[in-house]
Amino acid sequence: MKFHGRTIVGGSAEGVALVSVEPVSFYGGVDPETGIVTEPRHCIEGENVKNRVLIFPRGKGSTVGSYVIYRMKKRGVAPSAILNSETDMIITTGCVIAGIPLMDRFDEEFFRILRTGNLLKLNASEGWVELISNLS
Repeated sequence: MKFHGRTIVGGSAEGVALVSVEPVSFYGGVDPETGIVTEPRHCIEGENVKNRVLIFPRGKGSTVGSYVIYRMKKRGVAPSAILNSETDMIITTGCVIAGIPLMDRFDEEFFRILRTGNLLKLNASEGWVELISNLS
């Protein structure tokens, strides 16, 4: 099953989905040393974003979050790709400087179907995400 969205940062990736129904803050909400979500009471608290296709509605928090994304990439603990409902400038800037594929504006079916554990393949340069299998 293929889904189409808007390309913000091109590139391709494959990985297991980590889905959050809540916005994500990379500044204070994700440990830049480990990639573990540390925001208390967040729906994905304790999960590791490393090499995952991270799916969430939008970013939140400080503009420093852009540099946290870059730092995570340099340390090897960043997501392999980020997919949003509507991407904000913090996430955009972070993905641009880190070279992380980034897409948004998928239809509602995309967010109803995808779950944590799904194996995804994407080509952000061409604007598509494919559901390969359900590993959950």
